[in-house]
Amino acid sequence: MISTVVWGTGNVGRAAIRAVDAHPALALAAVLVADGAKVGRDAGELAGLERRLGVAATDDVASVLAAGPRAVVYAASGELRPDDALADIGRAMRAGAVVVSPSVYGLYDVRNAPPEIRDPLLEAVSAGGGSLFVSGVDPGWANDTLPLLVSGLGSRIDVVRCQEIFDYSTYEQEDSVRDLVGMGRPMDHQPLMLVEGVPTMVWGGQIRMMARALGVEVDEIRETLQRRALETTVTTATMGEFEAGTQGAVRFEVQGMVDGRARIVIEHVTRIHPSCAPDWPAPPDGGAGAHRVIIEGRPRIEVTVEATDEGGNRSAGGNATAVGRLVNAIDWLAEAKPGLYDALDVPLRPAAGRLGRT
Repeated sequence: MISTVVWGTGNVGRAAIRAVDAHPALALAAVLVADGAKVGRDAGELAGLERRLGVAATDDVASVLAAGPRAVVYAASGELRPDDALADIGRAMRAGAVVVSPSVYGLYDVRNAPPEIRDPLLEAVSAGGGSLFVSGVDPGWANDTLPLLVSGLGSRIDVVRCQEIFDYSTYEQEDSVRDLVGMGRPMDHQPLMLVEGVPTMVWGGQIRMMARALGVEVDEIRETLQRRALETTVTTATMGEFEAGTQGAVRFEVQGMVDGRARIVIEHVTRIHPSCAPDWPAPPDGGAGAHRVIIEGRPRIEVTVEATDEGGNRSAGGNATAVGRLVNAIDWLAEAKPGLYDALDVPLRPAAGRLGRT
């Protein structure tokens, strides 16, 4: 069994604990938390399971890493603390662990990662023999593995488009929704996620990775942005009120330009309420979220994935599938040479040994 630590117990960490517990090759060795109120609580309780796992949460990072876990699922947020997240990941790798994480955007495409991110991690590989695989929580497979898989079904490809369509009222992370994305803020407010260049920083790596797999060169990456205001005040179950006239929907594209045309596109369509921007793309069933891949070409192929978890929540379902991609890679990474890996390196494999497992 591969001793595995889950570091962080938020939206992603809860799903990670459940995924590690369900994997027949992994054993949950420890759970690390930053919130003192969670210290001592059982991992099963923190993960929303109906049983105890016999692993108490701790904030003692040094002791957990000193025990020499073979793997770490780094689920702590990196959006507002990227330097700290990078330092934590490097620390785990120096302890010899295989690390999987969605927390450092710049490592989606490790071959083209900035030297200030890549070099310290390569040093950590040399020092401790650890490995790293980063895949997005948006989720990553919808912006690399799935579109590339589906592209192999066509005879001619004109455009590869990846869409995330999401209702943020189901997302239990208010700081991200209001401050990073700007939902409920005045229309003249500049949210961090929508600053020019930031979408490319986050999703540009996946554009370049897909281009590499498809055998084309991206000339440049462009961005488009549309914002809509709420026409009426709405109240959400998770975050309260969002006033009329404030930002209620955002649609942007990160476009990989090939020979002057947008050939590889990652598009996000997000709302705080279904009534805002009803003319924009929506899930086929009108639900709270979906991930869609559209291959324009011959034939035209469209695949939509809807995932639910934690009582039917699609935000939780998206997190769970993103985590599944990461956790299910651990046993492969444990057998591979130490190093930095991306989605083109790590195979997507059947869930062997998990059919019917409870």
